[in-house]
Amino acid sequence: MDASEDMPLNIACFGQPGSYTYEAMKSYFAGKNILPAYGSHFEDVVQAVATRQARYGVLPIENSSTGGITDVYDLIHRYDCCVVGEKYVKVEHCLLTLPGTKLEDIREVYSHPQGLNQCRSYLKHHGEWQLHPYFSTSQSAEQVQKMEDPHIAAIANKTAADMYGLDVLVEHINDNTMNYTRFFIIAADMEQSPEADKITLVLTTQHRPGALYHVLGYFFYNGMNMTHLESRPLKAGPLNTFSTSTSWATCAIRRHPGSCAIWQNTAIILKS
Repeated sequence: MDASEDMPLNIACFGQPGSYTYEAMKSYFAGKNILPAYGSHFEDVVQAVATRQARYGVLPIENSSTGGITDVYDLIHRYDCCVVGEKYVKVEHCLLTLPGTKLEDIREVYSHPQGLNQCRSYLKHHGEWQLHPYFSTSQSAEQVQKMEDPHIAAIANKTAADMYGLDVLVEHINDNTMNYTRFFIIAADMEQSPEADKITLVLTTQHRPGALYHVLGYFFYNGMNMTHLESRPLKAGPLNTFSTSTSWATCAIRRHPGSCAIWQNTAIILKS
């Protein structure tokens, strides 16, 4: 990222201040002059990057408890954006309420669907609560603040509690104490770094036996470890048609320190 320190970087960020994506953005771009713009939907962020309204976008892509967020993979592919960085953030969900609210007062809980899903065990013990999937964890906290109803709570982090004047009624309610979310930093253009040891590729192979096997063989012979593989359907037609290809896949690969340059290897793969 070679932008001048004097020129602010326009960043499209999912959610709003106080979200986990916000934390990922602040950490990844620490020390940089940034100008964030926030989007309530994943597509808002990807579209802003694709139309060059933003230099970079920050989006959640995978959680250690609930897996990959396929909508984000699909959007990055559809808008032809590039993954230029990643950031891991530890997720520590809390139950946030208006000051003075007691646990027995709660009737409804707002959070992003991922937040609700990652706290299933805790929420199961409160089956009487009505759950409301919302845009993001931070917007859920803001909703509690705006509604001024002591019967409503949000699942979000402590940063959101501070930003929206809420109490942390219960800490660490996520099922997995080692809960991490991986975030993608995306851009409209590819950015190559000589220090890069990881790359995410989109592969579309021919519909014939061994096609994917032969592509993945390049990674093995060049000392590159595949850390992720995600298959997604093409939108062209039904899955049972005998077209040249019925799906595409994203894969993340990491090169061995002693192997040849990662960009040289991927160039061979992409040309094959």
